[in-house]
Amino acid sequence: MDYGSFALVSPPAIYGSEVLTWVLLGLALYWGAVVALQNADLLPDYVGTQGPILTFHTKRGRKLLDRLARPKRFWRAWSNLGVGIALVVMVGMFVFLLQASMNALSSPQPATSAVRQPRNILVIPGVNDFLPLSATPGIVFGLLVGLVVHEGGHGLLCRVEDIEIDSMGIAMLAILPVGAFVEPDQESSKTASRGGQTRMFAAGVTNNFAVTLLAFALLFGPIVGAIAVAPGAAVGGVAPDSPAAEAGIQPNDRITAINGTAVEGNEEFPERVETVDGERMAVELNGEETVTVDRALSVTAAMDDGPTGLSAGDKILAVGGQSIATEQGFFDAVGDEGRVTLTIEPTDGGERVERTVPIGAAVSVVEDEPLEAETGPTDETFVITRFEGERVYSYERLSSLLEETEPGQEATVAGYFGEERRTYTVTLDENPRTGSGFLGIRAHPGTSGVAVSDIGVQLYPAGDYLALLGGSGDSPFGPVTDTFLGQIGVALFLPILGVIDLLPFNFAGFTGGVQNFYAVQGPLGVFGDGVVFFAANLLFWTGWINVQLGFFNCIPAFPLDGGHILRTSTEAIVSRLPIDATRGMVRVVTTTVGVTMLVSFLLMLFGPQLFGG
Repeated sequence: MDYGSFALVSPPAIYGSEVLTWVLLGLALYWGAVVALQNADLLPDYVGTQGPILTFHTKRGRKLLDRLARPKRFWRAWSNLGVGIALVVMVGMFVFLLQASMNALSSPQPATSAVRQPRNILVIPGVNDFLPLSATPGIVFGLLVGLVVHEGGHGLLCRVEDIEIDSMGIAMLAILPVGAFVEPDQESSKTASRGGQTRMFAAGVTNNFAVTLLAFALLFGPIVGAIAVAPGAAVGGVAPDSPAAEAGIQPNDRITAINGTAVEGNEEFPERVETVDGERMAVELNGEETVTVDRALSVTAAMDDGPTGLSAGDKILAVGGQSIATEQGFFDAVGDEGRVTLTIEPTDGGERVERTVPIGAAVSVVEDEPLEAETGPTDETFVITRFEGERVYSYERLSSLLEETEPGQEATVAGYFGEERRTYTVTLDENPRTGSGFLGIRAHPGTSGVAVSDIGVQLYPAGDYLALLGGSGDSPFGPVTDTFLGQIGVALFLPILGVIDLLPFNFAGFTGGVQNFYAVQGPLGVFGDGVVFFAANLLFWTGWINVQLGFFNCIPAFPLDGGHILRTSTEAIVSRLPIDATRGMVRVVTTTVGVTMLVSFLLMLFGPQLFGG
């Protein structure tokens, strides 16, 4: 389904960079206060400091751990399973970071990627671009659960392996829990077997992965099973100065009827709009109020330096002197003409202008691919108006036509470089993803690189997100989510799907207003929407945070668990070699792997900026 793409008016939000500035200022003041209290010797004995981080120590809970550790055989078997999982993940993390660093250096446009921005490493709502402030309760809860089970696992295995515990506690950065710890007694740690130490270090990530499976099993099962998509078209965003914005339609509204005819879901919305005659229509919102929308064709998004010269917010008033106000009217007026004259009202309020532009699919010609073999090298945008004789009005239409072709097929392509019309016969290659014909182009979505709308709303794929979480409906990613582990894998990417353009919005839980797109049903309905959505958010973020903690701690570098497991595993291997093994040999291996991980991590984040990628 095509949900469109354009610049949106979103619910009130604080931009990540501004929040980060205030956060850093607050931390500086907080650190100053901590230093002052420490210098005045006013901190209690159970409070320690490590830079701006306060650590709270306690010896309580050791008797509870002793009781829990009594089935030692069970816990050793559990941790042995975790050691195997940790080793597999460690190797995977090593390969992943190496590959990611190389991709970051070789990618042509990585520096502008929001995914690679340093602030997006921090799991801090409002600072991280993918995590809205409304997700804070779920994230904090998930983080607390993750820290408790992780360090609890270390503490439990300490007692299983007869390692004494000096203290346990939690690390706080201001009011944020950023870590937890178990301090084993150094002497008893040295006397423990190498296998016992390895099991102790692997216990934390084992528990994190177990909590992940449990949280997502509950989420995908009874919780999401009680949630359905509410009737109506879900409004995810509203274009600035659009007819919808002027009528008072806001993000997170549901359009439940148009001119008195019910709209059951997103799929029906375009059909209902197309059947409306005239430029004015009555739109019912949330089944409660009705507003009047005066339709006018607006540009909702535009590529930079595109072939039309249009900008987001411009209004198209006429095509070839024929007044238009709707999308269908626009395409009817264009007809078979490759180039038409548009009458435009600029977004800056300037005088109306007329501009003659090509109407089709805007593409860039990729080097050493089939189309370039005919056009020759060029940096100019090519607007394709016909493909195999079919009129093409947008890239989406061109893409659907290409899906019907086969590798080796000769295809006729016609369009415009600037004002000059060109026609080429291209022998198609094989598309590596779909197996259909491959033209060798880079897409600029929309019509001639712009998106237009006579209403100005972008629909939120509420049904797609529910299906990805195990709800009813067809998953947009097909068989990937047919298995439980596949669902978990997709769920981990939900907070960034909008950023990487797989879906038009991120999903950070049933929060921030999107819960209006859903309704609770079945036996759990007696608890009310608020309780069920709250439980869903806690489970989603608990699963999400725990798997991140597990993977992160498996990185084979000190002081992470993966670094300790690497050391004990290397000692075990070196001790079996027919050589005089020394600690220095082990240190060379662990240091080399650790430095490689650190360099790879830094290159992944900062390599494109440093080397001009």
